[in-house]
Amino acid sequence: MRPVTRDEIVDYVTWTEQRPSARPTILAAKELRRIQVPECFTFLFENRDTVRYQVQEMMRVERIVKEADIIHEITTYNELLGSEGELGCSLFIGLDNEQQRDVALRRWIGLLPHLYLRLDDGTKIRGSWDPRQVGSDRLSAVQYLKFDTGGQTPVAIGIDFDDPLIGPETKLSPDQRDALQSDLNGN
Repeated sequence: MRPVTRDEIVDYVTWTEQRPSARPTILAAKELRRIQVPECFTFLFENRDTVRYQVQEMMRVERIVKEADIIHEITTYNELLGSEGELGCSLFIGLDNEQQRDVALRRWIGLLPHLYLRLDDGTKIRGSWDPRQVGSDRLSAVQYLKFDTGGQTPVAIGIDFDDPLIGPETKLSPDQRDALQSDLNGN
């Protein structure tokens, strides 16, 4: 997927003016790419629009105006995008109970190799991840993953880690599959 470039980013004042009209479209795009794997795992697949939105939001919230800081935000968020044939996503592990979350994140230290996208033919595509997000004794509640599907659209996402808190895989809806295929096509 082609990365977001500097010329696509506007200053935070202009973005603040454009935001009310742009936000519904971006939120709809994110909704299609947000996949819940019961009970507490949310995969948010990123594309150019979601990344551009995140950069603009960071600039707005933090009032970023220095060119070097803007470039840093663009570079950082572009890392979330998949390369050709790849889907990039953020994984959010959400447990409301802080004590339960801490225990689970320690127990799930070996979880990442068990994340997969399933293709129509049953093939499971395992993700790659940023090793900086894994501690020596605890998993971070936010992970950044890439799945090299070879350009094929997944039909489900799952976790085959043996734990009672981890539910069955989630089948993707036709609209979700269409959105991910559009991303794989570079649109």
